[in-house]
Amino acid sequence: MANVSLAAATKTFDDDGDKIVAVDELDLDIRDGEFLVLVGPSGCGKSTTLRMVAGLESPSSGTITLGDEVINDKTPQERDIAMVFQSYALYPHMTVRGNMAFGLEESTDLSDAEITDRVDEAADILGITDLLDRKPGELSGGQQQRVALGRAIVRDPKVFLLDEPLANLDAKLRAEMRTELQQLQEDLDTTTIYVTHDQTEAMTMSDRIAILDGGELQQVGTPMECYHEPANVFVAGFIGEPSMNFFDVTNEGDVLVGEDFRYPVSDAAAAAVQGHDDLVLGIRPENIEIVEDPMADDVLPAVVDVVEPHGNENAVHLRFADQSGETRFTATVGGMRSLSGGQDVGVRFPEDALHLFDGHSGDALRNRIVEDLDQVEQIGTT
Repeated sequence: MANVSLAAATKTFDDDGDKIVAVDELDLDIRDGEFLVLVGPSGCGKSTTLRMVAGLESPSSGTITLGDEVINDKTPQERDIAMVFQSYALYPHMTVRGNMAFGLEESTDLSDAEITDRVDEAADILGITDLLDRKPGELSGGQQQRVALGRAIVRDPKVFLLDEPLANLDAKLRAEMRTELQQLQEDLDTTTIYVTHDQTEAMTMSDRIAILDGGELQQVGTPMECYHEPANVFVAGFIGEPSMNFFDVTNEGDVLVGEDFRYPVSDAAAAAVQGHDDLVLGIRPENIEIVEDPMADDVLPAVVDVVEPHGNENAVHLRFADQSGETRFTATVGGMRSLSGGQDVGVRFPEDALHLFDGHSGDALRNRIVEDLDQVEQIGTT
């Protein structure tokens, strides 16, 4: 095992004379034995970052360190790193055993008996022992993915690199494989960097998340830190499904004024945004309270547009009443609660659940109040 560090790692590409910055001065430390997920939208630089660590791309500047050794100039074969791609990249004419053994046969001095032992051990870990004599064309997508993982495991590398390995699987199998990959990483205790654009994978699998946008690192933290204490508007909107609701507001001291509402704030909230005139108010759908009486105290009159049932909960799409209807937002309620399109309701935004961001930079000025985030983290890992 080993830690991986990137210091001001930058990768640029030339596009007919135009310089494209894929990764921009990335500083990131992946701890020994950690499962870190790189997440962000398509084109944000996450796969390029992974390829730089693997040695498939050379950084334009900056350094990449494995353990105590700078590996910028080392070939992929010299890095003691194993990579699993989105495509399984299995040799169709070889058996599962042949695919798993091939890399060891070509790049190590291990005896045939030692290679056999490694393949058998990896197959047992992955539950594919009965598939060793089959060829890839006889396997399902999930089985092929296990073989690709097995090919990496037999190398006993210092670091695993996984580039969207579940993207080709159906939803049910993806959920099953997420659990299996988590358990596998815990059992092997190998430093792992996992790339995905799926924030659900990032939230459910990682020890920490590194969120990228436009080649720049936006935030690094545990899943709960990124969810409850986002560093900026981008992180707040990217992490969480349904996404956080955002409203442009003007700071008038003790009142935040939006296009469709006025929101009085406490002295503490006002102090947090003092000196910032233009703000973005954010609130997650699950924190919005919906009451049946639109005239109740401390509520904003709203109208239900659409209700999307999800079984255990309903996503309720709303707009403010008596307005142009341009401002729409989403709340979630329990799946047994009945609401219908066109219904008049009241909505309440609890101040403790509010996030407030600078309207120009997007940086967080105040995040929601969580009594004990450490306790939340412990519950999530039990």
